[in-house]
Amino acid sequence: MALIVQKYGGTSVANTERIKNVARRVADYHRRGDQVVVVVSAMSGVTDGLIKLAKEITPLPNERELDMLLATGEQQTIALTAMALHALGVPAVSLTGAQAGIVTDGVHTKARIRNITPKAVRELLESGAVVIVAGFQGETPEGQITTLGRGGSDLTAIAMAAALKADLCQIYTDVDGVYTADPRIVPTARKLDEISYDEMLELASLGAKVMQSRSVEFAKKFGVVFEVRSSLNDNPGTIVKEETKSMEGVVVRGVSLDKNQAKLTLVGVPDRPGVAARIFKALGDAAVNVDMIVQNISHGEGPPQTDLSFTVDKADLLKARKVIESLQPELGFREVLANENIGKLSIVGVGMKSHTGVAGKMFEVLAREGVNIDMISTSEIKISVVIDLARAEDAMRAVHAAFIG
Repeated sequence: MALIVQKYGGTSVANTERIKNVARRVADYHRRGDQVVVVVSAMSGVTDGLIKLAKEITPLPNERELDMLLATGEQQTIALTAMALHALGVPAVSLTGAQAGIVTDGVHTKARIRNITPKAVRELLESGAVVIVAGFQGETPEGQITTLGRGGSDLTAIAMAAALKADLCQIYTDVDGVYTADPRIVPTARKLDEISYDEMLELASLGAKVMQSRSVEFAKKFGVVFEVRSSLNDNPGTIVKEETKSMEGVVVRGVSLDKNQAKLTLVGVPDRPGVAARIFKALGDAAVNVDMIVQNISHGEGPPQTDLSFTVDKADLLKARKVIESLQPELGFREVLANENIGKLSIVGVGMKSHTGVAGKMFEVLAREGVNIDMISTSEIKISVVIDLARAEDAMRAVHAAFIG
């Protein structure tokens, strides 16, 4: 008998037929004697629909009320999944994130898990029931409902597996595992048998939609080995675990493309100490996550000025712009330019630590394709470039062919 945490994403529970399919899979594990905790997302498209409704009311909804609204998506799915298990004769109980003991900080729409006290979950498992937990949500110590940000159901599953000391954590999705690139864009992409936490973390944070990056961070911190696999077949998936020596032989493990980035450029920023600190502290205080940053050398006559560019999630663009424009009278920069038509193309691999010439090869491939590079960011195991969104998919296919084949 094993204690298993399984997570099913929005496409895996997209309609009642797929929810019944999930229930049949869970029932098989339960009947062989396993204790099963199932974490589910909202049905495919539901969260986007709720956000659309909110924005029809107001362009910038109050974030506390937005969490109240978004949390209802997963609550539909847990109840329907429990009903589907009941129909198969399997005892099952649905729990909201709060009922499952998930306590978060108070940052609405992007809350972080502080701790989990899964007392109710343990008691229900001991009674022989399957426990269905709403992913993506929790509550503050004061009882306020919060959500964990896009992909937060992954984090719920990993954190629950750590808290319960589960024997196995399975992340079910609509693909067979982690691929070298998005197979919908790159038909030659291959499924990986295994990948390190660090590689998975980079791919997740760089736009690969298989896993939420914070959930991979959590898994690495608590040593939760997990498997990414399909809910639509029984094929083995990709194991995500600590780096091993053999992994370094592969220079580039994967190529990712993030189309959900926007670029802001502040033109004519006074080039003096403390200005950048003021800008990015204000963005941080507003819970806007800044990714790539490029500052040009000083230019112009008179007092030195510079241009400062950075990228944010498209969803945060309005908020970021509002924060920046409120600083204009104080800091005295000339104007703010916004560009949503960008893509962030990245290559990732722990093998980059021990191989040279990787950046040069990537830039050469992009030059051959006639793709101009707008911004560059690197780390020990990744290289990212910001390019024109219209050329991004072609560039991704060319880079994948050059490095992976």
